[in-house]
Amino acid sequence: MPSVDDVYKEISETMKVGKVEKYGPEDLPAGPGLEGAKDIFVVEGRADIINLMRCGIFNTVALEGAKVPESIKKLTKERNATALLDGDRGGDLIQKELLQVTNVKFIGRAPRGKEIEECNCKEIQEAIDNKVPISDLGKPQPQPQAPPTPKKAPPERIKIEVPELVCQAAKALLGTLEAVLLTEKFELIERLPVSQLAEKLQQVTGVDTVVFDGIITQRIVDISAEKNIRRIVASRISEAVKPVLNVELVTFQDAVPQNPA
Repeated sequence: MPSVDDVYKEISETMKVGKVEKYGPEDLPAGPGLEGAKDIFVVEGRADIINLMRCGIFNTVALEGAKVPESIKKLTKERNATALLDGDRGGDLIQKELLQVTNVKFIGRAPRGKEIEECNCKEIQEAIDNKVPISDLGKPQPQPQAPPTPKKAPPERIKIEVPELVCQAAKALLGTLEAVLLTEKFELIERLPVSQLAEKLQQVTGVDTVVFDGIITQRIVDISAEKNIRRIVASRISEAVKPVLNVELVTFQDAVPQNPA
């Protein structure tokens, strides 16, 4: 029998998925089924829109940044909105912001450590099925009881030396959901939102080091390998990432300044 993911792919291909559209004065990325839909999904970025369309979900709109656009605030007052967010610290921050300034009705999250853009269709459907009403977010969620297991000492983390300027950039970006692109001499090429990072890397040249407040995904690694980017420093590395020889992957926690020669 085909998997759920295979079935979704076949359905979406049969329906000839359309292109990502634009919504509101901010030109926010949106699915072709957003207009007129009573139930909608609010996601973080354009890549999330594309992945949901691949799974047959078209009534979507993206925030494109940590700040909630006015179009989203208005839309969530008029529609039955569910936020589908990444299962990382960035998703936690955006969830907090949405609860303060919008009228979203439900929150669905990707598996911890994964982004909506890298989830398969089964994981996305599970996130939708397990969405939590806003009214229940402050209540403790029932947890399955499991027998206690002996505690093991966490393995000692291996520290990786990086240039002092890279460490400074990492500290400055913490909590911003932004990225910086640096040359081989650590000169700033551009600072931009993490949601735009993958597309920007495909366009620019001369990048030696990428530092960003987010999760290193396989897509980012593959693009960096193609563009001869030597180093990526970020808050976390996705468990699904397969490292490549010519790109060094470093987390904020493991980065330490190089000793001067």
